[in-house]
Amino acid sequence: MYITRSSEDTFTFGRALGKFLKAGDTVLLYGDLGCGKSVLARGIAASLGVKDEMASPTFTIMQPYQGDTEKVYHFDLYRLSSADELFAAGLCDHIASDGVALVEWPQQADLSPDVRVEVDIYRAEDFEAREIEIALIGMDERADEILLSIRKWEEDQ
Repeated sequence: MYITRSSEDTFTFGRALGKFLKAGDTVLLYGDLGCGKSVLARGIAASLGVKDEMASPTFTIMQPYQGDTEKVYHFDLYRLSSADELFAAGLCDHIASDGVALVEWPQQADLSPDVRVEVDIYRAEDFEAREIEIALIGMDERADEILLSIRKWEEDQ
């Protein structure tokens, strides 16, 4: 488990996590409303060279971005009433595809691509702090690189 003490920490944790992601990877972001999923997603996108302002795509479901190194697809599935909505709109074509997919509320569409990072974010007792758990699934040798990047982030805190 990792601890962030502020939004800035959560953002820089996202940068460390995203450093070794590549096209075809999917990051599934779990957590309550307001726990920092979008902040973490912005940090990941920044590590991939996205310079555009990234608002939460709540009302559009998916917002694409072009980074220096990869395309980034930022999903917010909170308002989906069923997985069928995602598939009917053709948005599932951007998951595990030509970019990195950052998916908030993935449980709304029951997503579990073969290559993924699962991130659970919890509020800690301190109002600003967050507890973050990650699972690297199907990442092969990059799992070690990602964990090393996060360890370096921890050392710099």
